Amino acid sequence: MAKSHSQFVCQQCGAIYTSWNGRCSKCGAWNSLIEQVPEDARDEKSAVSRGQASGKLLKYASINDLEVSNEKERLKTGFPDLDTVLGGGILLGSVSLLAGQPGIGKSTLLMQICAKIAETRTVLYISGEESAGQVKLRAVRLGAKSDNLKFASSTSANDIAKTIEGGEFDLVIVDSIQTLTLAEIASAPGGISQVTNCGNLIIRAAKTSGTAVIIVGHVTKEGTLAGPKVLEHLVDVVLNFEGDRYGGFKTVRAVKNRFGSTTEAAIFEMNQQGLSEVKNPSAALLAERQNTDGSIILATLEGTRPILVEIQALVTPSNFGYPKRTASGCDLNRLNLLIAVLERRTKLKLSDQDIFVNVVGGLKLQDSAADLAICLAIASAVAGRKLSEEYVVFGEVGLGGEIRSAFRPDQRISEAKKLGFTRAIAPATIKDKFVIPVRDLRDTLIKYVNEK
Repeated sequence: MAKSHSQFVCQQCGAIYTSWNGRCSKCGAWNSLIEQVPEDARDEKSAVSRGQASGKLLKYASINDLEVSNEKERLKTGFPDLDTVLGGGILLGSVSLLAGQPGIGKSTLLMQICAKIAETRTVLYISGEESAGQVKLRAVRLGAKSDNLKFASSTSANDIAKTIEGGEFDLVIVDSIQTLTLAEIASAPGGISQVTNCGNLIIRAAKTSGTAVIIVGHVTKEGTLAGPKVLEHLVDVVLNFEGDRYGGFKTVRAVKNRFGSTTEAAIFEMNQQGLSEVKNPSAALLAERQNTDGSIILATLEGTRPILVEIQALVTPSNFGYPKRTASGCDLNRLNLLIAVLERRTKLKLSDQDIFVNVVGGLKLQDSAADLAICLAIASAVAGRKLSEEYVVFGEVGLGGEIRSAFRPDQRISEAKKLGFTRAIAPATIKDKFVIPVRDLRDTLIKYVNEK
């Protein structure tokens, strides 16, 4: 009989090796190889032959005769903006994955959702990380007192799937997928095999019983979802909980959504009563603003919601041979590109200057129309001059220094008017009396960065 050998599987990318290595040659991760016993090998040719012989003809129908599932019956979370992100609420039978860094408020948000849904439905909260006492304290603080809200503590994916298959609950929370183990797999929790198979088992149980399931996922130090990428493909909805865990606004975005759009975002802030939606984030972000050099108001979008946010820039002489570039709330690579455009197209001398750019409020911008505001903030800080406080700014900047059009300009302009701004420095392609049309970055800096 042939001797069975162990195999070593990388917990980051899933690569398989016959012997242990300190570093995975596929993804470059160190100390990520875990020894696993492979399943009994079978002859490939005979397996294919058996599969071909055991197959059955599929039952098919015309596309016009297919019935559409009733998506009107959705569970409302109690947060209208979060319902919009989910496509109208939590659909029964769907599986959602919520990921975020430790301490940002994932368990708090889920407990508040449970408290709302438990008013009319049955909910089960399963925790593999916290004790019953810890969950009880959070439930009392957040006002989750309904008898329809049940709690269980388990790390067995087999038991959790069996409970979901019973169909007793409308919503099940699993916190978290990295703590679960499948009895049939001999590996540590959080590994590639465990996360994939535990997720697959729970998803099958949810689809069979029509139970809505929300799974909590951990993130890596880079901020990406920990574990295999296949887990994101298996679930119906992937939500990212972003923001500063110590303060500022927190944002929930849909990275993947089979039942709605992925362009929406819900903005929250943390207080003593838990998380609450920010109804007017623009006013809150600008409440403490001081109009100084390096401060520019940007009209941006969070999903489809217009928001006015302050962009701050600080420019100081560098004490080292290599100038420092720091970006908080925007992409550092994009900042370096804009600095290069400023040096080449406007003749600003920035090669010996340290540049710091900050987006006030802890927001993370993913809007290309923030380019013009960042450039104006840097130029304003260099010259020691400021932009008129009556202006808002938006527009994309090209490598040639040209200012390009922005997405949904009407919503940006409408939000600026609501907060009392009189003009907007924006691309010339926008035909509106509110807009001061600009085409070139150099001309814009010369004309609109005024003296104090």
